[in-house]
Amino acid sequence: MSKNIWIIGASSGIGYELTKLYLQNGYTVVASSRDTKHSHELNSLKSSFKQTLFLKDIDVQNSSSINEAALCVWKKLNYLDVCIFNAGVYEVSPLDSLNIEDFEKMTDINYLGAVRLTNIITPKFENQGFGKLVFNASLSSYFGLPNAGAYGSSKAALVNFAQAIQPELLKKNIELQIINHGFVKTRLTNKNNFDMPQLMSSKTAALKIFHNLDKGYKFEIKFPFKLSFFLYLLNILPYKISLAITKGLLK
Repeated sequence: MSKNIWIIGASSGIGYELTKLYLQNGYTVVASSRDTKHSHELNSLKSSFKQTLFLKDIDVQNSSSINEAALCVWKKLNYLDVCIFNAGVYEVSPLDSLNIEDFEKMTDINYLGAVRLTNIITPKFENQGFGKLVFNASLSSYFGLPNAGAYGSSKAALVNFAQAIQPELLKKNIELQIINHGFVKTRLTNKNNFDMPQLMSSKTAALKIFHNLDKGYKFEIKFPFKLSFFLYLLNILPYKISLAITKGLLK
C-alpha cells in the first residue's frame, strides 16, 4: 500500500525540501501553503510528479479553511499516514521595539494553528484506525532567549500542548512527534543580525527529519547535538546561572 503524507507549510524552506524528499521516495504528497498557485517551486515540482503531488491552499488561522483542506485530502487520498505541521512565522522581538501584533501572529500561526489542525484531524485519524502527526517546533522552546520572546514562547506553548495530548493520542493509535531543531538558513532566519551557531541548510534539516521519522517511534527528534545540549543545560541550571548566561548573549 502506498504511503500518503500531508505537509502543511510546504512552499519554502524545510517544508519544500521535505516535499521533494517524500516524492523522490515514492510517497503521494499533498503540499499545502497559504497560496500554492503562486509558488513557482511547488508548481515546478508538480510538473515532474503529476500523479503523486497535489497542491491545496490552507490558512491555519482559520478552522474552516483547515477543515475544508482536510476533507479534500481524505477525498483525494482515502487515507493519510502522516501529517506534518510546518507552518510558521518569525519576527525578531527585542523588548525595546516590542510589537504586540508580532506576538499575536506567531501565537496564532505557530501554536494555535497546530491546535486547530489537531482538533480537526484527530477524528479522521481515529476513524481510519491509525495516523502520525508531526509538529515542527524549535530548540528555542527549551529556554527563553534574548530577542526571541515571541517566537520562542509560541514554540514552547506548542511543545507543552504536544506533551499534554501525546498520551491521549497514543491510546487512539495516533503517534505524535515533535521536531526541535536549531538554526536553519531560510527566509525567516535571514532576518537575524547575530551569529547563528551550527546554522544548517533547509536540505540538511529536511534530511535529518526524513530519516528520523522513518526510524522507530520517539516523541522528540532534536538536532544539532551541541546546540540542543547547551539549551537543555540552560533549562536545568539554576536561574541565577542560566539567566547570567543569556544576559551575556546580548550585544
